[in-house]
Amino acid sequence: MLLRAEDLGPHSRGLTVSIKLDHHHRITVQKVFGHPLNHNIKWHDVCVLLERFGEVHETHNGNWAVTVDSEILSFGSSRARDLSEDQVIKVRRFLQSQGVTPKASKAA
Repeated sequence: MLLRAEDLGPHSRGLTVSIKLDHHHRITVQKVFGHPLNHNIKWHDVCVLLERFGEVHETHNGNWAVTVDSEILSFGSSRARDLSEDQVIKVRRFLQSQGVTPKASKAA
């Protein structure tokens, strides 16, 4: 799947950067958008996916965050191996704000 920044909405700001999602990224996207809510989504898989959109880092208090265009979005603590329900929803909303949907990720 190849996303062009001009198709991504408010965060694109007129950029012409492409974002490539490979097979593993698409599987993670499908898990994040799955219904019922998937409880087996690994932090590692999500961090690798989020790195396609910005800089992923752990904050001083143990939360994972992604920085895109100087905006920081925190996803909460990473102490558990898998994401909590709230974290899955935050990641889902972030991906939607970047123009990523389960339908778009299948069309690769």
